[in-house]
Amino acid sequence: MLLYDITREMFSAPVFPGDPRPRHTFLNRIGDDSPYNLTELSVSAHVGTHIDAPLHYDEEGADIGSLKLSQFYGKCTVVTISGVLTGEDMERLLPRCHKRLILHSSGKAFLSTSAARVIADSKLLLVGTDAMSIAPPFDEDMPHLELARANVAVLEGLFLEGVEDGEYTLAAFPLKMKGVEASPCRAVLMREPKGY
Repeated sequence: MLLYDITREMFSAPVFPGDPRPRHTFLNRIGDDSPYNLTELSVSAHVGTHIDAPLHYDEEGADIGSLKLSQFYGKCTVVTISGVLTGEDMERLLPRCHKRLILHSSGKAFLSTSAARVIADSKLLLVGTDAMSIAPPFDEDMPHLELARANVAVLEGLFLEGVEDGEYTLAAFPLKMKGVEASPCRAVLMREPKGY
C-alpha cells in the first residue's frame, strides 16, 4: 500500500488573509523544573489542511463534530484542473468521479456558484482542493453556502505535490469538536502499487 501524506505542516502553512497565524507555546519544558514537555496551541479552526463543516456558512448546518466519519474515508478521485470551474465543467467531470473529489491545481482551481450547485445536487460527499479556499476570491460566500446547505464537506489547504491523477482511498478525519465550524485534519491518500 502506498501512502501519500497530503497534509500541510501546520505552523509553516500559508494563512488565509485576516486569519491569525498558528502559535505554540511551551507551558513546561524538560529541565526547567519539569520532567515533561507540555505545549499550548493557538490556531484557527481553518489553519493549514482543514475541513469546513456546513456550520461554516449555514447557521443551521452541522458542526464538525456531528459529521459522519464515512464522509472522510473512502474512494476518491484526484483531478488536475485549474481556473474557476462552472456548472458545465462539473457536469462533465462528476460522472467519472467517486463520491469524494480532490482538485489538484497548485492552488489555482475554484468552484463558481454554479459548480457548487451541481455538486450540491449530486451524490458527492466531499470536495477538496490544494487552494486555501474552494471558492474564488471574488465570490467566497455563495459556493461555500451551496455546499453547506447540501451537507458536502469541504477539504481545503491540501499538499498534492507528486500526487498523480486517478483513484485513491482518502482518509481525512477532523477532530471531534462540538459547536465548531471547521477542524484541522491529517489527510492521507492510499493506493495499491501499480502491477499488484
